Amino acid sequence: MSTIGKALALLDLISRLDRDTGLSDLARLSALDKATARRFLVELERQGFVEQDAETRRYRLGAAPVRLARIRQARFPFTAVAAPFVRALAEETGETVHLSEFAGGRLATIHVEDSSQAHRVIVDLGAALPFHATASGLAFLAFLPGDEIDRVLAQPLERFSPQTITDANAVRAILAETAERGFSISHQGFEMGVISAAAPIIAPNGRPVGAIAVAAPTARADTARMLDIGAGAAAAARGIAEKYYGTKR
Repeated sequence: MSTIGKALALLDLISRLDRDTGLSDLARLSALDKATARRFLVELERQGFVEQDAETRRYRLGAAPVRLARIRQARFPFTAVAAPFVRALAEETGETVHLSEFAGGRLATIHVEDSSQAHRVIVDLGAALPFHATASGLAFLAFLPGDEIDRVLAQPLERFSPQTITDANAVRAILAETAERGFSISHQGFEMGVISAAAPIIAPNGRPVGAIAVAAPTARADTARMLDIGAGAAAAARGIAEKYYGTKR
């Protein structure tokens, strides 16, 4: 990995931590020696990408990423366009609905509408969504070209729960079903007690750019209900694509 890549990986690590973190821990978590980590942190702080607390000497995400995110959102308002569809689907289903976008080689959550019910699924903003283990990932992967699917499935498939499918051929079968009906269903593939349905958001060139997913506790939803919810997610995904790309023509 290049020097820039290592510095950006460190920044990404800091963005995913839920607390301010010291140099030693950051060096350990990023597999960098302390001198290198310190050098990267000094430059990232100078550019406003990280901040260091003057008292604790610990680091957190700075204001620069927020500024860049606002500029991107103003120019490419994907989240703003999609949010009403996410909200409407959450109201319709009574479950947690989340929007994801593909960037930097991974699919990650960029917007969440929580269920109003006491027993609900919690989805964190910025959470990475593994392609083989989540409904969003399966929905996205199913609509990629075959050679790209092959590259993903050639990698070791991590097990996140006892129900995670880690056999590439079994994942291919799920992808075929997903492509045929237009949405995926993941039954506890990422987290026990959670069932999800998701549909890809497709750009005019035919490539998926993200996904919209509904996540429900298994105590309240079964596969039959998720088939209905998945159809709703597919309709929402089409609505997002039509509105977003329609406004850009």
